[in-house]
Amino acid sequence: MDEENVVELLQRYRRDRQVLLNYILSGNLIKKVVMPPGAISLDDVDIDQVSVDYVLNCAKKGEPLDLGDAIRLFHDSLDYPYVNNTGAVEEFYLLTKPEYSGPAPTREPPPIPATASSPVVIPPPDVEPAPVIVSSPVAATNLTKSQSLDSPTEKELTIDDIEDFEDDEDEFDGRRASRRHQTDASDLSLRLPLFETGITDDDLRETAYEILVAAAGASGGLIVPQKEKKKEKRHRLMRKLGRSKSESVDTNTQRQPGLVGLLETMRAQLEITESMDIRTRQGLLNAMVGKVGKRMDNLLIPLELLCCISRAEFSDMKAYLCWQKRQLNMLEEGLINHPVVGFGEFGRKVNELRSLFRKIEESESLPPSAVEVQRTECLRSLREVATSLSERPARGDLTGEVCHWADGYQLNVALYEKMLGSVFDILDEGKLTEEAQQILELLKSTWRILGITETVHDTCYAWVLFRQFVLTGEQGLLKVVIGHLRKIPLKEQRGPQERLHLKSLRSSVDAEGSYQDFTFFQSFLSPIQKWVDKKLNDYHLHFSEGPSLMADVVTVAMLTRRILCEENDKALESPDRDQIDRYITSSVKSAFLKMAHSVEFKADSTHEHVLASLAEETEKFLKKDTTIFTPVLTKWHPQAAVVSASLIHKLYGNKLRPFLKHAEHLTEDVVSVFPAADALEQYIMSVMASVTGDDGLDSIFRHKLAPYQIESKSGTLVLRWVNGQLERIETWVKRAADQEVWDPISPQQRHGNSIVEVYRIIEETADQFFAFKVPMRDGELNSLCRGLDKAFQVYTQLVTAPLVDKEDLAPPVPVLTRYKKELGIKAFVKKEVQEVRTVDERKASEITQLTMPKLCVRLNSLYYGISQLSKLEDSINERWTRKKSENTNIRRTTSEKSKSAVPNQKNQFDGSRKEINTAIDRLCEFTGTKVIFWDLQQPFIENLYRNGVSHARLDTITEVLDLLIFRSLINFVMSLWNN
Repeated sequence: MDEENVVELLQRYRRDRQVLLNYILSGNLIKKVVMPPGAISLDDVDIDQVSVDYVLNCAKKGEPLDLGDAIRLFHDSLDYPYVNNTGAVEEFYLLTKPEYSGPAPTREPPPIPATASSPVVIPPPDVEPAPVIVSSPVAATNLTKSQSLDSPTEKELTIDDIEDFEDDEDEFDGRRASRRHQTDASDLSLRLPLFETGITDDDLRETAYEILVAAAGASGGLIVPQKEKKKEKRHRLMRKLGRSKSESVDTNTQRQPGLVGLLETMRAQLEITESMDIRTRQGLLNAMVGKVGKRMDNLLIPLELLCCISRAEFSDMKAYLCWQKRQLNMLEEGLINHPVVGFGEFGRKVNELRSLFRKIEESESLPPSAVEVQRTECLRSLREVATSLSERPARGDLTGEVCHWADGYQLNVALYEKMLGSVFDILDEGKLTEEAQQILELLKSTWRILGITETVHDTCYAWVLFRQFVLTGEQGLLKVVIGHLRKIPLKEQRGPQERLHLKSLRSSVDAEGSYQDFTFFQSFLSPIQKWVDKKLNDYHLHFSEGPSLMADVVTVAMLTRRILCEENDKALESPDRDQIDRYITSSVKSAFLKMAHSVEFKADSTHEHVLASLAEETEKFLKKDTTIFTPVLTKWHPQAAVVSASLIHKLYGNKLRPFLKHAEHLTEDVVSVFPAADALEQYIMSVMASVTGDDGLDSIFRHKLAPYQIESKSGTLVLRWVNGQLERIETWVKRAADQEVWDPISPQQRHGNSIVEVYRIIEETADQFFAFKVPMRDGELNSLCRGLDKAFQVYTQLVTAPLVDKEDLAPPVPVLTRYKKELGIKAFVKKEVQEVRTVDERKASEITQLTMPKLCVRLNSLYYGISQLSKLEDSINERWTRKKSENTNIRRTTSEKSKSAVPNQKNQFDGSRKEINTAIDRLCEFTGTKVIFWDLQQPFIENLYRNGVSHARLDTITEVLDLLIFRSLINFVMSLWNN
């Protein structure tokens, strides 16, 4: 078994141990529980430090349980090693590792303390338990599958042993441990004043049952149970102890039909002991003696119980005093502490009533002979005063003028809330019992006593269900809450009498250091609204599992808000949309802040700029938001997605703008942040456009949102980079041309290396340009293409720079052989001698160096340049088209789109083409002229008039001319072949 399974198993054992002890201490298995020093109730005791063996031994022997001794024995047992007595030999379970502790001990282990006993053992399913005789026709069933780990020789605690326990006088001074999960239910406390007498939840629960019994008695359903009923109850308790939540129990066979069985179920649900139930029923029946024609629910119940139940019916004095104190506190709270109207002439009776309460309490300290006399006299006076106070015409509501103890509603609704809590299953408090509807029908009989109306019931029940949902997390309860909130009528739907009645239900509560007045709806629905607001203000955190629960919580929030807004006379034009706006704003801000902190924390390990990582996480966050949460909120706010997306745009923009302001160059951080931020903005725009359309999106950006303008900022930085690159390209081109020797490299490559180097530089620059993932516009590409076009033109000019004019190649004109028409008519004019132009030595040297092979290499280089230009152009166009399709900007308005027509990139290098073609023509013309007038100058021109006419024949230069022409043709053909 791995370590995780071991820990999980130990936690399961610990929970099971706590559940077992809670059942034993909260039930009737222990006659009396003595608290340790400093503890007032079981809530003050750490159950994990109580010895289970000691508790079971006390239950088995019927002895009082001293929790101080149980805790002491638990700590004492920690000094001994664990021993398993189930095997043939005793085994040690050591807390330390044997390899660090030396050899195993040779002595016997110490004995188990005498106070420890075997735990409760319930037979396994295959063992048929002994039959138990009960008054109910329920057959005995198997209880659980758990088995004892102790020796089978030890005496086991069986159901028969439990039946020997007497609970007629079982009263213990302790509070029941909570079976609910620990949750954040602190915000759900009702806005009601605290009880001045210190009434506890147990006091309210017990009094609520007494009122319920009285209401049932008015319907003729009050029967005092027989003693045999105890066995049935014990059997049912053990069955509940033995079954799990997942196992269903047929409750229809566990109780009698009708009102009698329903009251028994209510007694179990409210955790009322059987002895208290019998005393209450018998006391109410005795109170009706001699009251012919009066209903039981018209009695002042605490007063009647004080008069009809004596000290002798309790097992000990302490239990009796607690019960009497509770009844007196109920009378004081109901008659004095929370009046709706002033006492007027009854003011002096209030003081008299308080005096009688003190006398009744003090009578118990008198000698036995005087106790009953003073108590009887005080109760007689108490009846006169209390009856006159309870019959004041204070209500004027829908309940009619009946005898009750409270004109203020705080005590009544507190009692009714305890009654409503009985609709939940004891073992699975997230579920309603099968008798829930019958219980609610029974509770209607208490409405006359407590002054409950249909509206008050729906409000109280909605709060009880909602609190139970918070405690258990059961979503099914939330749907019931919604149903009852929808039943609450709005102000215009209420009758005038009910409207006045609800208006009178007010209370003053100390809230945040000052007293505030709360209406009935504010007292019950404000806690619900506070809780749902707290969750929905951070719904990304609390409802990340799915939208179903969130949808119900939002519905509860909207329903309570409408009721409370109407209660406060606030009529909002769109209260739902305003509230959803607040939820979205609060939750998105909170989630974004947490996300930003998380990204900053991980920034060092990811080696990525924080803003780039944050943009990616924000886009994921928005996708989740639009998928899970926005569909829920759209029901109440059609543009919830727009609100959420625009807020995210602003929050990220606040982080991004300082970075944009200080970005000056295309650094590594800029190249990583700009694409991520632009992608986020584009996705935000797509979300908003899906709701508002393009026109609505344009309106939002004109009036509400400021675009990041990443494309503009990025374009500026790209242009700055392009200009820098073009300057370097021009330098590299000049250097490549200057270093070129213009000699043929091989028969396969007859063009120069310089043109190859120029293309390499240009292609690398284009690759770098398109490798940038930052947003770009057409202007950046145009600037790059113009710069590259200029680079080709510079190279072409450098290739043709050494060429001279044709006049420099032609020989000087002979003076005697030249004839001009103008000279013919000037026979008598003296002829001018024309100056013979000669080429200087430096230029002649340059012309001589331009040999035929070098000229052919220059020509081939230009031809290679113009032939590869189309491939470069197509590559640039293809990559630009792909880049633009990947970065489609949906933010542009229609007018912007019409102005930003895509330019034709096919003609970007026309200037280079024209320049290269002109250079090729010039180079060819120069080559021909040079061959005739420079290369053949000595054999042809200079020998033209030498040695007479007979020697000036073409035959003398044919051989030289053939050789030059042949070489020129060979070079030209080879250049064509290679290209």
